[in-house]
Amino acid sequence: MKQRAKLIPRASGRVLEIGIGSGLNIPFYDASKVDHLWGIDPSSEMWSIAQKNAGGHHIDAEFMQAGAESIPLENDSADTVVITYTLCTVPDVATALQEIKRVLKPGGELLFCEHGEAPDASVARWQNRLNPIWGMLGGGCHLNRPIPQLLANSGFTSSDLQTMYIPGWKPASFNYWGSAHSD
Repeated sequence: MKQRAKLIPRASGRVLEIGIGSGLNIPFYDASKVDHLWGIDPSSEMWSIAQKNAGGHHIDAEFMQAGAESIPLENDSADTVVITYTLCTVPDVATALQEIKRVLKPGGELLFCEHGEAPDASVARWQNRLNPIWGMLGGGCHLNRPIPQLLANSGFTSSDLQTMYIPGWKPASFNYWGSAHSD
C-alpha cells in the first residue's frame, strides 16, 4: 500500500486505470488533479464493486468491462494511465502495452506498480519453477515477468524506476514501481 500511496496521487487530468478491480486505488487519487477517471477491468463483478467504492471520493468516474489488450478509448485520450498489480495477469502484455501507448496522449505518463522477476538468481529460479502452478492457482498471475524489459520492449522509458522486496514470500514479493513515458 505504501507504493500506491506514493504513486497514485501523481495521476492527473484524464486518467485511465487498467485493472481497476474493486477500486482499491480510488482513495489515493487526488480529486483536485483528476478531471475524469476511466476504470477498466475484464471482470464485471469487480468493476461493479469499484463503482460502489468510488462513491464518496468526489471523482468523476466511468467503469467499463474490458481487457487491457482492447481498451475502449480513442487514441491520445488519457493524460495518465495507472496500472497496479495487473500486468502479472494480462494474457498478452505486449498488446496491452501497445494499447496503453495508443490511448496515452503525447507527453502522457504511465504510472505502474507491479511485482515480477526478482534480481536474485536463486529467487528467480524459484519463480520460474513455481510459475506454471502459481498461474493455475492465482488466476493467471505470473511470478516472473520482467517488468522493466517489457516496458522497454514496448517503447516506454522509465526515469524513476524503484525496486524492492516487500514483506512476504520472496518469489511473489519483488516489486517495481515508478513512471514511464513513451519514446
